[in-house]
Amino acid sequence: MAPTYRGRRRLAVLSLLLLVLAAALGPTPSSAAGSAWWEPSARPEPDSRIGVTGEPFTGTNAVGEVRGFVDAHNHVLSNEAFGGRLICGKAFSRQGIADALKDCPEHYPDGSLAVFDFITNGGDGRHDPVGWPTFRDWPAHDSLTHQQNYYAWIERAWRGGQRVLVNDLVTNGVICSVYFFKDRGCDEMTSIRLQARLTYEMQAYVDAMYGGPGRGWFRIVTDSAQAREVIEQGRLAVVLGVETSEPFGCKQILGIPQCDRADIDAGLDELYALGVRSMFLCHKFDNALCGVRFDEGALGTAINVGQFLSTGTFWRTEKCSGPQHDNPIGLASASGAERLLPKGVALPSYDADARCNVRGLTGLGEYAVRGMMRRGMMLEIDHMSVKATGRVLDVFESEAYPGVLSSHSWMDLNWTGRVYGLGGFVAQYMHGSKDFVAEAERTEALRDAHGAGYGYGTDMNGVGGWPAPRGADAPDPVTYPFRSADGGSVLDRQTTGERTWDLNTDGAAHYGLVPDWIEDIRRVGGQDVVDDLFRGAESYLDTWGATERHRQG
Repeated sequence: MAPTYRGRRRLAVLSLLLLVLAAALGPTPSSAAGSAWWEPSARPEPDSRIGVTGEPFTGTNAVGEVRGFVDAHNHVLSNEAFGGRLICGKAFSRQGIADALKDCPEHYPDGSLAVFDFITNGGDGRHDPVGWPTFRDWPAHDSLTHQQNYYAWIERAWRGGQRVLVNDLVTNGVICSVYFFKDRGCDEMTSIRLQARLTYEMQAYVDAMYGGPGRGWFRIVTDSAQAREVIEQGRLAVVLGVETSEPFGCKQILGIPQCDRADIDAGLDELYALGVRSMFLCHKFDNALCGVRFDEGALGTAINVGQFLSTGTFWRTEKCSGPQHDNPIGLASASGAERLLPKGVALPSYDADARCNVRGLTGLGEYAVRGMMRRGMMLEIDHMSVKATGRVLDVFESEAYPGVLSSHSWMDLNWTGRVYGLGGFVAQYMHGSKDFVAEAERTEALRDAHGAGYGYGTDMNGVGGWPAPRGADAPDPVTYPFRSADGGSVLDRQTTGERTWDLNTDGAAHYGLVPDWIEDIRRVGGQDVVDDLFRGAESYLDTWGATERHRQG
């Protein structure tokens, strides 16, 4: 007899827990023979160069605080999402870099069928599909369909001072269903489970280079104390999050929920067992839990089409009751997305004075929020409508619950003070250095008042777009080599295969250029902004630890 859904879920969780147990029972970290602890003894050949010399910092500062940067929002394994063919290339492969960094098969020979590429980036989608070893056209700051999170590029970010990485397991069933190319089914929770399992496999892959279980720099953590220990060792603490549109199958069709409280409890229990400690309750589409904060312009129009295909209803707006508001939907061209609508169905128009989603936090949504509180999980409020966010903050304030995150600039900025007041954590999207510095300076007084550090959310592999090059002739460009923020390492230009990247002329093309982007921030905005970012690890763990203590209390 085939196992039931619940039986398959238990088997998936059991398999994952066995992987975790195997890693936990491995030897404690120590230097591999002939190598410093931070250098692999068996890196695959050929592979990407790191371009960093010097020992990663360890321990704590004079007052016992950990140090380091926080990427609060990344999608390391989203190439496994959306049907498996939207993001091309892999974060790692046991067959090596030539297998990992290659384009989707339909992109050969010239990108003519790179449909999502030309929908998101304009033009005709044509590009050189060859990745390793030439990388003529990708990865690039404006290519949303190619792998940016190769493990060695993440390794360079770690060597440059990053100490926390939140890997948001992500997918979207509707995007998967309407996209032309896929090699698997579109069930969201199936994809989430796969990405969780592969994160543990990536940890084992890195461990193998360093001599066995527990020896690598990529360490998945499931509580704040474990994260502190990992960071004090000088390694990268990896936290699992979830960002998906219909968690636990909680979609709504014509306003009718397709899940119940039992589904929510089972779903939260499963995610917690997988190691997930933060999550979004809604993303892109209104669901049975909450209304969303709209996307704008052409993308917003396309997502509104997806909203209809998923739920049977378009977004509905109303006048806002306070200074907060959702994004304007706009009526820009959606690159043909309207053609996916059934015959006779047209996109609605929207009143410019009605900027708020009518849907807030539903009764089931509030049940899920309180379920997360019982489990000591952190809630991501980005992508929630302002109506839903306001209710969440009311609930958290009534319980003095600190577990609230804004990880990539998607909440209304008027909520920032309330988030800090709860003890929550805020990170800014990976904007260009000038825009990033301007926003960091705008909120600096709030951080100072609450003693908070700052974070960034790269959203790599998240089809959002990344900082363009400022140009080699821009004022005060990044000069290579440069020193890491702690002063203990030296970073030169990053090379993979035959391609060498320079932030000044290539922009933030992949994750290995995160340290270069931080150096650009220092040059544009000064040391104060970088100092706030370097306090990010401590601040993030303060929020996480306080959340755990609230649950225990």
